[in-house]
Amino acid sequence: MNPLLLDVPLQIETERLILRAPNQTGDGKIVNEAINDSFEELKAWLPFAQELPTVEETEINLRNAHINFLKRESFRYLIFHKSTHDFIGTTSYQGIDWNIPKCEIGYWINSKFSGYGYMTESVKELTNFGLNFIRFKRIEIRCESTNQRSRAIPEKLNFQLEGIFRNDDLSADGNKLTDTCIYSVISS
Repeated sequence: MNPLLLDVPLQIETERLILRAPNQTGDGKIVNEAINDSFEELKAWLPFAQELPTVEETEINLRNAHINFLKRESFRYLIFHKSTHDFIGTTSYQGIDWNIPKCEIGYWINSKFSGYGYMTESVKELTNFGLNFIRFKRIEIRCESTNQRSRAIPEKLNFQLEGIFRNDDLSADGNKLTDTCIYSVISS
């Protein structure tokens, strides 16, 4: 099947959260505020967060993410709390290979919402949706070996640690070599 024919929803709900594609004008402002709020934490782990983006740059990034969603190249979701409507963070299917089909799940959270299980809930939903609806045969989560908070999510969700690739990547700031943990879950 051609992935363009997949009817992937623009919104997915969990018990506490709404995951919505970045398809609304003005999403850049709320995401940019979260990047600013969490800049020091994000800077340690994410190459995109080495410099504070402008609101305009964030808006452009999100509009490109929406285009990629429509083209079925990646699926980014903004995470909102159902009752408070607070913006929590983002999660996405990325690195999609439709020939297998497989993908990687990526995520980041606004630091003030860390520790409440929101990202684990989001990733759990994306994993279930990816395996059961999109029919991915393999879903990976990759993270730096020293990023214990990021590693906790696939471990809680029973992803298998397939290995740690030594000297696999550069740190977010590009100054040193890092090891990458590869977690996966496969369809049964």
